[in-house]
Amino acid sequence: MSIKDQVIKAFKKVYDPEMPVNVYELGLIYGVEVDATGFVSIRMTLTAPNCPVAGSLPAEVEKAARAVSGVTDVKVELTFDPPWTKDRMSEAAKLTMNVEDIIDILPLGRLRR
Repeated sequence: MSIKDQVIKAFKKVYDPEMPVNVYELGLIYGVEVDATGFVSIRMTLTAPNCPVAGSLPAEVEKAARAVSGVTDVKVELTFDPPWTKDRMSEAAKLTMNVEDIIDILPLGRLRR
């Protein structure tokens, strides 16, 4: 498994304390880059600029990345462009949080995205 894949796996253990979904499935991680030296650059957002965990969640994401073997350094960039919306959530996260209008049911039980 690549360092990037391991970092993403680590993100799936970091939860926004107000939601039962990890930061990766919630769509808060906009990008992860890993260079040849093991330097990890993370671009992330929060559900809102005034989010109560604005001071702690980016640090938790950084800590999770630093714990991955092979990571030499980490930089977290917090951005609100583009703003987070529920559309960034994975389908599994939407189901967990009971977000409406995520899928339409077709006849015969087939799902349409």
